[in-house]
Amino acid sequence: MMFSYLVLMGIVCLCSTEPLRRHKRSWIIDSFDIVEEHLGPFPYDLGQIKLDRSYLVEFMLKGKGVDEDPKGVLSIDPKTGVIKVHRKVDYEQYSVLMLTFQARNKSNLAVDTQLGMEVNILDINDNPPVFQRKVYDVTIEEATKQGGFIVGVLAIDKDAAGTPNSTIDYKITSVTPTTKNVEFYMQKSGAISFKGCFDYEVANKYTITVEAKDRGVVKLSSTASIIVNLQDGNNHLPVITGQTGSAKVLEGTNGTSPLIIQAADADTRLTAAWRVRYSIQGDKGGHFSIYTDPDTNDGILTVVKPLDFEEKAEQKLTIFVENEESYFSCEVKERSADGLWTIITNPAKPSSRDITITVEDANDPPFFLDPVRKVILEENGVVGAFVDKVTAVDPDTGRRHKLEYSIDQEPAGWFRVDKTTGEIFVKESLDRESSHVTNGTYTVTVLVTEKDDHPPMTSTATIQIYIEDKNDNVPLLKENMISLCQSDEVSHAEITAFDLDGDPYSGPFSFEIVGDHKKEWSFDPSHGTTVHLVKDKSVHTSLYTLIVKISDKQGRFVLQNLSVALCDCVVSPNCLTQRNTQQKVGSGMKGITILAVLMILGPDYSTEENICKSLKGCNSCQLWDSTDS
Repeated sequence: MMFSYLVLMGIVCLCSTEPLRRHKRSWIIDSFDIVEEHLGPFPYDLGQIKLDRSYLVEFMLKGKGVDEDPKGVLSIDPKTGVIKVHRKVDYEQYSVLMLTFQARNKSNLAVDTQLGMEVNILDINDNPPVFQRKVYDVTIEEATKQGGFIVGVLAIDKDAAGTPNSTIDYKITSVTPTTKNVEFYMQKSGAISFKGCFDYEVANKYTITVEAKDRGVVKLSSTASIIVNLQDGNNHLPVITGQTGSAKVLEGTNGTSPLIIQAADADTRLTAAWRVRYSIQGDKGGHFSIYTDPDTNDGILTVVKPLDFEEKAEQKLTIFVENEESYFSCEVKERSADGLWTIITNPAKPSSRDITITVEDANDPPFFLDPVRKVILEENGVVGAFVDKVTAVDPDTGRRHKLEYSIDQEPAGWFRVDKTTGEIFVKESLDRESSHVTNGTYTVTVLVTEKDDHPPMTSTATIQIYIEDKNDNVPLLKENMISLCQSDEVSHAEITAFDLDGDPYSGPFSFEIVGDHKKEWSFDPSHGTTVHLVKDKSVHTSLYTLIVKISDKQGRFVLQNLSVALCDCVVSPNCLTQRNTQQKVGSGMKGITILAVLMILGPDYSTEENICKSLKGCNSCQLWDSTDS
């Protein structure tokens, strides 16, 4: 039992200016001490308070431990002043009890003395350190480097702070499983780290038991478990183990898979450390691709661009394999008691395999050495003239086929081709103004066929023939019959000409009236595509046939009849209708039977037949005499 108390001291205050009299004394009490968790027996005496009085006093205590929590710990004998302890106290709940001591005059119950009193609870080591968690569960990557932080633990001791009873020491008591490549260690702060190299395939989980112990006279401790889960990393390289498939490809095909590559990996299945990527070396033409089967890790080699047997009968490739996740290496070279261990790393060496793909020959179609050719020919050229020559070859090296040429598309039928040599000749005269000619260009398609193959293989070539224009067409009137209203003044009508030839063999044209009516009729202007036919005011109503000379820019001209109906528009707005209802064209007329005369077209256009052909739109080769009305 431990207790202590201070001797009470009385202080008497005397005042010299007053009659001498007795004053109340003041008392000071320091403290008492109680050891927590005292085993008894109870009650036991803590101490005694004495007062020097000539009269009887009664002692009282109140406050914590008496009438305040923790109630019933202390009591005082009202007569003797002996303080007793009735039960134990927990330091962690109440480290000090604050009380009030009173002494009363027993005769009148007046408070004689009132003092403050402290009872200190002395701590003992009755609390072990307690971890914040009973189990710590952490996950770290397999590739974590030694010395790295894994987890930190913390224990709390409720005993008095700053005393040995609450000072904690940590240590690792066990590790399961025990592996030679890893050693865990614990710092004073409770942080756990490791030395060495993790290997998921050796151990994917560790259970560490840690202890926290205080430094009390009787040391108290507790334990916690730390579960360290490893997340598998890529510390095992994939290895190509085999291949299946024919390794043969038919030339000219794609989408086929001639080969499947097998690979093995020791890392956890279906993780990025296990999944592989294949690559191809030596595929200069970009004919192949390889993709990974996500379930098996097999590499499927596929043809994405057709191969040519004649170009290369074998394709030599190298297949490489690597993981999706970056590779890491860690190997313990030397262990040391102090400090980290010596670690070495090995660079990645991807697994590879050389393969040969055999290209199988297939019947290739013939092809033209020059599939598009351009030729220039003159219009109206000589029939039978040589135009061009197309040449096709058979690419197959192991077998040669007989080739035959033919015209495939040629709408006008102007050309023919020699089926053996591929020479093209003019079969009929070319007309640049034909509807089959577009912007002066005529297109012929030539077909080449392997005659001794089943089914026959074919190919085509295109001949673009530009036809040079010749001045082989004369200008013509757009209309060869017009009407004009009679007037006492000069009047006119529009006349338009056209020419099937192109520039510079067409308009603008020169217009001129020839023959008997050139004094009464004229053109103003006389040059252009559309001009005005002007009537003199002296001309009377009648049907006139004018001979019009129309010349193109090269001076090539034609004489063409133009029928002009001059009538009184008051009687009928349509002179031609009025004329037709009164009299048939040609009745009563004198038979001047030339529609176009003196047509000067050159040596090939001097006949009347050619004149009429040039005057497309004319119904006959007759010239009506306008003198007969």
